[in-house]
Amino acid sequence: MLRRVLLGGVVLAVVALAAAVAAVAHPEASGGSATSAQRADASTPPERSHPQVVEPQAGVVARDGAAAPTGDSRAVSDAEIRSELRQLKQLAAKDDLAVGSRARVLPDGRAVAPQAAPQIVRDVIRTANVIAKTPYLWGGGHGSWSAVGYDCSGSVSFALAGAGLIDAPLTSGELANWGAPGPGRWITIYANDGHVFMEVAGLRFDTGALPGAGTRWQASGRDTSAFTARHPGGL
Repeated sequence: MLRRVLLGGVVLAVVALAAAVAAVAHPEASGGSATSAQRADASTPPERSHPQVVEPQAGVVARDGAAAPTGDSRAVSDAEIRSELRQLKQLAAKDDLAVGSRARVLPDGRAVAPQAAPQIVRDVIRTANVIAKTPYLWGGGHGSWSAVGYDCSGSVSFALAGAGLIDAPLTSGELANWGAPGPGRWITIYANDGHVFMEVAGLRFDTGALPGAGTRWQASGRDTSAFTARHPGGL
């Protein structure tokens, strides 16, 4: 009898140990979920996949959007991209702000283009106004132009795409090698592997401004020594 009780206890211990090991190795099978670190270390998601809502503290520089975990790995078709770009331009066209004698940020968080700015610069500003006050969202803007929030490179890509300067979102590392080297007359993109922002007609468009100002637009600049300066050719 004693042997039978002891044997039963050993069997139960082995079963419990096996279940614990399985839960650690496959948390989804036991009703748990992988941590964000485990998801981030997973294989790189397909290009232009839809981002999962993962929001670090707004404005804090995080790993660039292309590395963000995704909830939908469905590839976006060329037709969908073209449709989204058309919608993007339509949204920007609804911005009825008149140009001013100089570039400035309004109390509502939108920016006004200076009268001397070329139309393409005005288009960048108008498109950027569409998302100027949307939340920071890690990976936002990389799977679809339509998102509940945008990360740093998704924000800059959105504004450039609305003016026809790019046709697909770029990461901060890609923007560090995009366009022509050095500052531009009207538009300058400041990028490195971890963050990107741009200056348009002297105004800064930067997710880093969101926590304090509630908008990506700022009239003040910031230290650019750690960034590579690039600009659209001719601008």
